[in-house]
Amino acid sequence: MTNRERAGTRERRRRMVELLGEGDVSVHRLAAEFGVSLSTVRRDLAGLAHEGRITRTYGGAVDHRVPERSWRDKEGVRRAEKAAIARAAAELVRPGDVVLLDAGTTVAGVAHELRDRTDVTLVTNGLSTLLELADAAVELVVLGGRLRRPNEALLGTRTLRELRGITPDLVFLGVDGLDPRRGINCPDHEQAALKEAMAECARDAWVLADDSKLGTGPAAFPYWAALPPGTGLLTTAGTEALAAYEEERWNVSAVHMY
Repeated sequence: MTNRERAGTRERRRRMVELLGEGDVSVHRLAAEFGVSLSTVRRDLAGLAHEGRITRTYGGAVDHRVPERSWRDKEGVRRAEKAAIARAAAELVRPGDVVLLDAGTTVAGVAHELRDRTDVTLVTNGLSTLLELADAAVELVVLGGRLRRPNEALLGTRTLRELRGITPDLVFLGVDGLDPRRGINCPDHEQAALKEAMAECARDAWVLADDSKLGTGPAAFPYWAALPPGTGLLTTAGTEALAAYEEERWNVSAVHMY
């Protein structure tokens, strides 16, 4: 590809992002708008989705909402709240427990709290947790699968297959967004399926979410992971935000900062 062609692609993709900011746009409309083939549009959309600048939806349409951030971007945000939730989660872990740790920065905080425990086994699909525990004393099992970026989680059919051979005592789930009725809001359908499987295979499932994850605005992503009745919620959110979860019979535990 020549420099001129590369510049044309960059400019076309920039204009696509602007159009998508106005709402869902079909691939046919984009092809007509830029005078290119459907395959070129799909290739552009795949590139933009990989960069986290858009979210793909069913039927070839796209939805430009909140860009998905990498775990490196997230780890410096709301550190005090995440640390408090991680400490509260670690206190739930008993000697002899097998603990399943989802991907996510708050869940990686739980891994940090448990890194010196020699009486538990940790199982994870999260790269941030794996890095946290690479030189730790705790027993660690890593689920295989395809590395999904930018959240750095291992997922896919292999991950689900390996998960079927485990019955954890606890699972701690990370979230980008949470709804009391619909469950965990996910940017990827495989990610949603994996979170559902994790919650179902464990004896006790807990969602870890600071107050920013319990917003009442429109969903950021198109997919949802439904959770079993009685799923636990460890959060720094206040009483008003938690009322809807209590009405839906979540096992809510408010975490106090200290």
